[in-house]
Amino acid sequence: MAESPLKQRFVLDTSLFLTPEIRDDDETVEEACLALLDDIAEARLEHGISCYMPPSIYDELTPMLKDRDVDPAVIQRLNTWVITKSPAHLEVMIPAEMVYGFIDEMSERVNRGLRVSENAVRKAEERRDETVEEHDHMTQVDRVISELRDEYRDALRQGILDSREDFDLLILARELDAGVVTEDQGIINWAEDFGLRYLQGRDFPTLLAEYLSATERGRWTDHRYDGPATDSAGESDEGTDR
Repeated sequence: MAESPLKQRFVLDTSLFLTPEIRDDDETVEEACLALLDDIAEARLEHGISCYMPPSIYDELTPMLKDRDVDPAVIQRLNTWVITKSPAHLEVMIPAEMVYGFIDEMSERVNRGLRVSENAVRKAEERRDETVEEHDHMTQVDRVISELRDEYRDALRQGILDSREDFDLLILARELDAGVVTEDQGIINWAEDFGLRYLQGRDFPTLLAEYLSATERGRWTDHRYDGPATDSAGESDEGTDR
């Protein structure tokens, strides 16, 4: 099979499949996912473009799709065209400077979380006996607690790497020298630090469409699909490691 000049790899995040940004106004999650997976399949066959996800992302995504009552065909197509591969945790090296930066950032975020908590305690003390208009059973203290949850979450988690799934995504992309596709700003921030290529999920369908339209315009050498693509290590992309 002739080598396509577009051949490359991407590691896909859960957020790509669930973001409203990849859906038209009247399109369902199921319809958007099927359309996306169709394009991924065609890009694979036409250009040898491979899409991966770590098992932890797969295990996070599939229950979310089932909770949204998507057709089982979506999961079947996901299994067919997106390769599930465990990242090489013991082989991929991370610079110590990045770990130091993460420790410093988390220390600062803990301090910000403490300040948010202190402000909430003061507000609660001031509003202890007040009730919320139109909510006889909700006090101002209840409202302060609700605000605290939102502000505390923003202070500690927004824009940071905060789960094993996120970390697996980055490690796998680094291992494969692949681009990261996500809507998560925390992952994007770390992809920049890792020196990884990345693309916002909302832009990925357009990227695939451009590749495929280039084929239709005859810009690239025509070739047949002669079986499973083989990666640089000589391994077939068809199998899954789940």
